[in-house]
Amino acid sequence: MSARRLLISYAHPDDESFGLGGLIARYVSEGVEVSLICATNGDVGTVAPEMLNGYDSISDLRLAELDAAAKLLKLTHVYKLGFKDSGMVGSLTSEDPTCLWQAPQAVVTRRVVEIMRDLQPQVVITFNKYGGYGHPDHIAIQRATTEAFALASDPAYITDGLAPYQSQKLYYSNIPKRQLQLAMSIMRMRGTNPRQMGKNKDIDLQAIVENAERVHTLIDIRRYFEAWDAASQCHKSQLGGGGLSFPIAVRRVLTPFQGFTRVYPAPAASRVDEYDLFAGVNTLERSVTRAL
Repeated sequence: MSARRLLISYAHPDDESFGLGGLIARYVSEGVEVSLICATNGDVGTVAPEMLNGYDSISDLRLAELDAAAKLLKLTHVYKLGFKDSGMVGSLTSEDPTCLWQAPQAVVTRRVVEIMRDLQPQVVITFNKYGGYGHPDHIAIQRATTEAFALASDPAYITDGLAPYQSQKLYYSNIPKRQLQLAMSIMRMRGTNPRQMGKNKDIDLQAIVENAERVHTLIDIRRYFEAWDAASQCHKSQLGGGGLSFPIAVRRVLTPFQGFTRVYPAPAASRVDEYDLFAGVNTLERSVTRAL
């Protein structure tokens, strides 16, 4: 087991690459064990029919893409919870009782607690309260992960064969507002409506800005854009990330950092105060062994 362990708790196949590809590549290169929770099978994603050749379903395709990205990024573990994709708010799929959005939070939370106790990550990342761009699956896994972060250390919360374990830091992924505002300005200059982004025009960049939380941690990922792009391209069915595209040299200047809100331990002040997710982490703590 590596001295440093990071767990990312996200919703869909592709969230890890599109959102955190640069960060994952950096920490893996530094010897950190990076593992992923993927809560859904991505079956509601929009996929061109020709891309399904050789696959029985959209979920089979998207999970295969996740496997390819995980191999490229050298993720240590990938935990697939298997819930159905909910789709966006108001869609018929979001009313499906088997989708993540409709699943009882206690059920999802228990799955995450079990993984935390087994994996023993010092650092955990999930979405912010708005779920990044308001996707109900993102919000559902964020709520379950936040609750699980507290319950994993509670001896009164029983999981089969797993003892309590306290992770040391919890982060919400965020994009610094200045980067978001820059993206909106560029889109407007291009004649694109920032309130109707994405293939289905259902992503509102203005709402993302309004719901962005304070960033306390900035991670320099300038050396990892190539790896980020390669991981994103594994998810070809989802257009390799979509959105604005700039040469890497330009992105290194405009967006050199990935930003995070530090939820636990709470920051002393509302400002950026660290540049490493493992700052202050005790990597020599005694591992909690499995309960007999």
